[in-house]
Amino acid sequence: MSEAKISNPYLQLSWAMMKTGVLGYGGGPSVIPLIRYEAVTHYKWLEDEEFGEILALANALPGPIATKMAAYLGYRKKGVLGAVVSVLAHIVPSGIAMVALLSAVQWLSGSAVVQGMIGAVIPVIAVMLGVMAYEFGEKAVKGLGLYVGIGSFALAFGLLQLAELHPAIVIIFFLAYGAFHMRMKDAWKKRREERLLKRGQDERLGQKEGVTRGLD
Repeated sequence: MSEAKISNPYLQLSWAMMKTGVLGYGGGPSVIPLIRYEAVTHYKWLEDEEFGEILALANALPGPIATKMAAYLGYRKKGVLGAVVSVLAHIVPSGIAMVALLSAVQWLSGSAVVQGMIGAVIPVIAVMLGVMAYEFGEKAVKGLGLYVGIGSFALAFGLLQLAELHPAIVIIFFLAYGAFHMRMKDAWKKRREERLLKRGQDERLGQKEGVTRGLD
């Protein structure tokens, strides 16, 4: 199918989600870079910032993350019907492939060819996840500041790996902190602008008083 000829939004959703479902080897996290490419880079259905926000919310909700992302993209594009089409396009082709290969699972699991394919694709998935993580991390540092951003990465790592908290709890915690941080940042910025404005007014008033004394 030539992507240049696809203009119908339902066909776009179907083609994009079918590719992510079939090529997304390794489960939900490995599919996310593929969905991001289709939604942000290729079709430009949403901006990278919005994709990151929806990804965080999808992580906090129950169920497979890939299907939640597919449902959101479909709903955002064409409402409820779009969500249904998007989810079906994502899961049906891979489901059919699973059923078709089920009878050959025992043979395939021990096949040297299949093992070689699995070993070769893992570095690709790792690089895709690493690039996406770097880009999201770069945006986080820009939004929170260098030191707060680095501290947030360290704290998240500690909570997830050392304290072994559920990812949903960590995501909810950082969502709450992010809202608080941005409110405090806006309040500080507003106070700073008010101080600068008052200082400018005082300086102008002082200049006027100096001119008045000079005339006297």
